[in-house]
Amino acid sequence: MFRYIVRRLLYMIPVFLGISIISFFVMYAAGDPLNIIRLGRPNITQETIDALKVYYGLDKPIPIQYLTWLTNLLQFNFGKSLYGGRPVNFLIGSWVWETVKLQLISILLAFAISIPIGINSAKKQYSKQDIAVTSISLFGVSMPTFWLGLILIIIFSFQLGWLPSAGAYGAPYLWWDNPVLDEIAHLILPVTVLVYVMLAQNIRLIRANMLEILRSDYILAARASGLSERKVVYKYALRNAIGPVITYLGISLGAIIAGAPMTEYVFNWPGLGRRYVDAAMRLDFPLVMGINMVITVMTLIATLIIDICYVYIDPRIRLR
Repeated sequence: MFRYIVRRLLYMIPVFLGISIISFFVMYAAGDPLNIIRLGRPNITQETIDALKVYYGLDKPIPIQYLTWLTNLLQFNFGKSLYGGRPVNFLIGSWVWETVKLQLISILLAFAISIPIGINSAKKQYSKQDIAVTSISLFGVSMPTFWLGLILIIIFSFQLGWLPSAGAYGAPYLWWDNPVLDEIAHLILPVTVLVYVMLAQNIRLIRANMLEILRSDYILAARASGLSERKVVYKYALRNAIGPVITYLGISLGAIIAGAPMTEYVFNWPGLGRRYVDAAMRLDFPLVMGINMVITVMTLIATLIIDICYVYIDPRIRLR
């Protein structure tokens, strides 16, 4: 196990460097940051432009610019935003909690709900219940999240007036005076959107794998030996069928800091996903690149953890 972890960590180094190169040159190809600053501040002096050019290292060759940025990145110095000049580290830290809170609740709820539904749908293949679950899941996978968010806002906020339509705090409703209830009230609609989309994907994965596993010889043998149906399904079949869902869960947890940009944007959620969209639209290069690299590191670590978990979940898998 130790050798495997060390080997995987070494493999992560070229992946990290490759993504950093792509991120840097894609952002560089998007345009000159100084021209963007000129557009936002037409009265800026040439002396200030020259000073910014030296500060951001734009007066140096591109390879030197990349190495300088990478060196600062490895020292946890992500630079300063082009808008306001605040450190990117501070901006990410101030937004990340709201995104993690929203995403973590949605991921865990979707994972917990999808397992029994997917199993039951596989056990009753082609039944009315299975057809309904499959249809709803297909709709959830193919549906734009922002559209569902807008529909929920129209129904539950504007027409019924039950829930707040935007933000994370400060609901203007008398029955949400309690700060905890106020926070829950703001979470309901965006969590519903994210859970439904993730739920649809998880159910399809679990159902497809359970259908194959339940026809396996060892499952037939376990049933013939007199084991209870619950034990056969949840102890033996699910353990071998849940692999793709664990992979999906790992990717979701790894990219948790990225948030769900469109969902956060629709609900005006003060998280990193919404700020990521704003930064991309304003071409705030340091902020976009900093968030990209944080997502990269978290995804690589989550993938390693999931690969290790596979060994304990599925006995057929061995470390190499």
